[in-house]
Amino acid sequence: MLARVLIGSAAFSLLAAPAAIAQGEDIETNLDIREWEVPWENTRPRDPFAVSESEVWFVGQGGHYAAMLNPQTGEMERVDLPEGAGPHNQIVDADGAVWYAGNLVGHIGRIDPVTREIEQIPMPDPAVRDPHTLIFDAAGDIWFTAQFSNYIGKLTLATREVELIPVPTERARPYGIKIAPDGSIWVVLFGTSKLAHVDPDTMELTEIDLPRDTARPRRLEITDDGRIWYGDYTDGFLGAYNPASGTFEEWPLPSGAESRPYGTARDGEGNIWLVETGVQPNRFVGFDPDSERFFAIGEVPSGGRTLRHMHYHEATDTIWFGADTNTVGRLALD
Repeated sequence: MLARVLIGSAAFSLLAAPAAIAQGEDIETNLDIREWEVPWENTRPRDPFAVSESEVWFVGQGGHYAAMLNPQTGEMERVDLPEGAGPHNQIVDADGAVWYAGNLVGHIGRIDPVTREIEQIPMPDPAVRDPHTLIFDAAGDIWFTAQFSNYIGKLTLATREVELIPVPTERARPYGIKIAPDGSIWVVLFGTSKLAHVDPDTMELTEIDLPRDTARPRRLEITDDGRIWYGDYTDGFLGAYNPASGTFEEWPLPSGAESRPYGTARDGEGNIWLVETGVQPNRFVGFDPDSERFFAIGEVPSGGRTLRHMHYHEATDTIWFGADTNTVGRLALD
């Protein structure tokens, strides 16, 4: 399916570093962060998805498995995936089925919640070889990115039909993906200084230029007011785009150009959390969109190396992450 592309223009303001950061005041540093060591060495555990207090799923990208952690006991259950799957991301549906992105084999897989049998859904176009990040929409269907193939896709679960939308900008590298309150799809194009918007009714794709050509957005969050929040991995900013007004605002992160913001999450109070991966140990940074202030900074106990993707679990008020130190971790907020 071809997509019509619109290039958006926007006003832009760059805000100075918040006084709280500059002066070292009113910043919470005693964050409640815990990590669990994964027993399968050097497998890059990543993208945990919390289902309950006792069930958190993650994938081992380097070990070609999915696994379930019981945080209450520390026990882990491993499910081996098809050979060479290279799972990049996984999400869990309301029925308990685990859906993973087979990043190296061009399929999206489903792990049955009872039998652990695996169903493979191939991409309809062999050029789309690397499903990357998955997310559910309100109907329970899956939208996803394919980074190096340069596509955004939708999997309708009832029919197993996969629809594909090419990103017209070459080597755009569609990466993080989220669903807005109005049901529209937003994607950051990591290979460019652009965002992408997809109308789910028409499958029309719109590209929106960021205010700086050097920006490289990697992950994003969306607040209830419809603003699109992104971390600029290259230059070290937290940015917000308001689709209603077509305006941007950006705030320099505490570690500046060295911050390399990667994993992001939005908590139940609407705060934005990012992890600075350009500093070691990696650091969690919390930002309040209402006051426009950074209010928390905390180091990852294992160092982290790189925290790539995070998931907020509302029922337990926790943010889950996988780290390149071969750990799965949790930031408890309450």
